[in-house]
Amino acid sequence: MTDAGTGGKRPFRPVGALLRTPSVAGSFPPGSPGPRADPVPLGFVFRSRAKTEKALTDKVTVDLSQPRDPQAPKGRPTPKRSEAQTQRRRAASSAPTDRKAAMKRQREARRVDLAKQREALASGDERYLPVRDKGPVRRFVRDYVDSRFCIAEWFLPLAVIILILSVIQVQNIQSISLLLWLGVIILIVIDSIGLSIRLKKQLRERFPDTPKRGAVAYGLMRTLQMRRLRLPKPQVKRGERP
Repeated sequence: MTDAGTGGKRPFRPVGALLRTPSVAGSFPPGSPGPRADPVPLGFVFRSRAKTEKALTDKVTVDLSQPRDPQAPKGRPTPKRSEAQTQRRRAASSAPTDRKAAMKRQREARRVDLAKQREALASGDERYLPVRDKGPVRRFVRDYVDSRFCIAEWFLPLAVIILILSVIQVQNIQSISLLLWLGVIILIVIDSIGLSIRLKKQLRERFPDTPKRGAVAYGLMRTLQMRRLRLPKPQVKRGERP
């Protein structure tokens, strides 16, 4: 219905008045309070958690960024300028000296170790031998090789002789040098195979529970050196059982 005093239009009513309008019968259960006059904003209920954490982080950052009070105690007395300069000069002057002294001590220790190692290679002293020559297995391999005559130890002298013969411009001599070269290689291979088999057998019998990795190769490399040039020096004579 229209109101005659308002020109046929409804009068303006505030929002609060609308919320306080009595509820229609049957729209709410009996005894319920009805609609609230001041509803809670939805933005407060569904506020973003990230914004809250960001606000807390900004607050902590602001607190940490504040400058320290110059009057606050540091927990230790401030050194004088002369004392601080003296300490810096002392550190700058003592560091190179200490480094040079340490390097000098290292060089002296290395020189002493090398001298002891050379003496051990000549005398066979186990205490100062290199790591590759230490141990009872390596000592037995050296003694086993040194007690035998091996063709491989004459490889270098024979190779020099064969090289000289091959340079001579005579067909027969060059053919003989080629045959000698092949014969030496075949004899060295056969002798090395036999030595390897016998050495493995002796190692299994004498050192059943000791690691023997690389021992046979160590012995074969020793056979390629002449007896006088071997290091460590031979400790047994030819034909003597190790």
